[in-house]
Amino acid sequence: MEKSILEIRAGTGGDEAAIFAGDLARMYERYSARRGWKFVILDLNQTSLNGYKSLVAKIEGEGAYSDLKQEAGVHRVQRIPETEKSGRVHTSTASVAIMPVVEPREFDINSGDLQVEFFRSSGPGGQNVNKVETAVRILHKPTGVVVSSQTERSQSANKEQALAILRAKLYEAQKEMEESKMTGMRREQIGSAERSEKIRTYNFPQDRITDHRINKKWHHIEKILDGDMDQIVKAFRQLSAA
Repeated sequence: MEKSILEIRAGTGGDEAAIFAGDLARMYERYSARRGWKFVILDLNQTSLNGYKSLVAKIEGEGAYSDLKQEAGVHRVQRIPETEKSGRVHTSTASVAIMPVVEPREFDINSGDLQVEFFRSSGPGGQNVNKVETAVRILHKPTGVVVSSQTERSQSANKEQALAILRAKLYEAQKEMEESKMTGMRREQIGSAERSEKIRTYNFPQDRITDHRINKKWHHIEKILDGDMDQIVKAFRQLSAA
């Protein structure tokens, strides 16, 4: 069984970018449900318009990393936002990172390098989650990487999840350095989230999704955003097998 860490962040485009980030998060969650994968939100920063400034989730299941790793990069949307009164098409972005979960025995973190803080969760979960400092934020002092988890009901469970996110990020960063590539898998994947750094465009006026890396196009955007990603995953599988 594969395990992966999914990270989505709103990029260029203000509120519309956050709404698009939420659309992507729901797409992956619904696709996970179709595949029978376990999808667990570890950290979430929502906006007032049902958008997501950021989301971190863990996905478990057969193919949960190998079938999603191609999703890493900047996704671009072109559509008329709900908040647009003059009917103009806006272009916004959201970045996606996909990292494999690394078991503790595979990558050891020095506890002395960590600064651990506890705080009250701002997300759902009932009175215990919101009134007690169950949420966890961890700073890895040597690299400055900060991770958090706030959706579990206990400090220990959130700390375990936060360490899993941190371990995945540090492990991939180390791999990149060893291979003399760009430092950090996450930075390589998401870039600066500028509109020009896109891997895929979701064009609503033309009802078309275009993947710019393999020059493939698909229609029925709403259906795909509802989790029907099989044709996209299949295209990358065929490319890998070629």
